[in-house]
Amino acid sequence: MIPREYLDSAQVPGGQELKLYRRGADHMIVLDRNELMSSRMSGSEKQLALMTIERLQGRKSPHLLIGGYGMGFTLRAALGVLDGSARVTVAELVPKIIEWARGPMVDLMAGCLDDPRVHLLIEDVVPVIAAGQGIYDAILLDVDNGPDGLTAAANDRLYSAAGLQMAKAALKPGGILAVWSAGSDDPFTRRLHNAGFLVDEVAVKARDNGKGPRHVIWFAQKR
Repeated sequence: MIPREYLDSAQVPGGQELKLYRRGADHMIVLDRNELMSSRMSGSEKQLALMTIERLQGRKSPHLLIGGYGMGFTLRAALGVLDGSARVTVAELVPKIIEWARGPMVDLMAGCLDDPRVHLLIEDVVPVIAAGQGIYDAILLDVDNGPDGLTAAANDRLYSAAGLQMAKAALKPGGILAVWSAGSDDPFTRRLHNAGFLVDEVAVKARDNGKGPRHVIWFAQKR
């Protein structure tokens, strides 16, 4: 067994400490005892982008907002299928996440942050959503392990009834709010329905090969 090597730590504003580890060619970002993300398991993060874009049904010049860069799996998957007219805004709360992307995980980044279609904000995604009124074709959220504020308590605002109405207001008609989670959450599903979204809850395997843990993505479409 190759030992896990500690590389760095980062403080989440208003939250806890993230730690970056490497084992061989794999990288892991850990919060306390929770492995938030790993370069070994990227399938569901990619599907967050691919399945959202598929549901947009070929809209011209779509504008996507991605909340949480993470290891860039969602961003790279989106850029791989979007054409040159698309725009992708990325809001990342933790500056060191981007430092790691350009440093120890630069090979994993594969130049996605330098793509001309990408606008990077080092900012909490909540005010970014609040400032947008009918401007996004899709909002993709992967900032916690599910619809609760695990990494930062302030993220609870994203998943509350008020937060869902805020996201809905930021979407264009027919736009999609997509939320990644490590597991299902019936109360959150009910809040999406109560907010007036058309809701599709999809189970997705963590790995590209269809193996690994079962994750969940909610696709909530604005009527």
